[in-house]
Amino acid sequence: MKFRPLHDRVVVRRLDTDQRTAGGIIIPDTAKEKPTEGEVLAVGSGARDESGKIVALDVKPGDLVLFGKWSGTEVKIDGEDLLIMKESDIMGVLDNTLKSLKTRAA
Repeated sequence: MKFRPLHDRVVVRRLDTDQRTAGGIIIPDTAKEKPTEGEVLAVGSGARDESGKIVALDVKPGDLVLFGKWSGTEVKIDGEDLLIMKESDIMGVLDNTLKSLKTRAA
């Protein structure tokens, strides 16, 4: 199934965080906080301004973003846990150099 968000909504997949502390202690799932970083999977067409024109979103699929701890609505699409949020819930886009560092670490 394909899912296309409407207006200024964005579909985000949370990124898995490291499950060990710097000292090597494994953190159980129940003690971990949910990650506030994610990858944008799909974006809507944009919000409308006062004159009715569509304003395109600043994020695009593939962007790594930071968002608030309680942002978005959790949904399950094709068995995968995803978030749907408004673009205004996104605090910023991570730089491409950070993205390449994350893929090397994984």
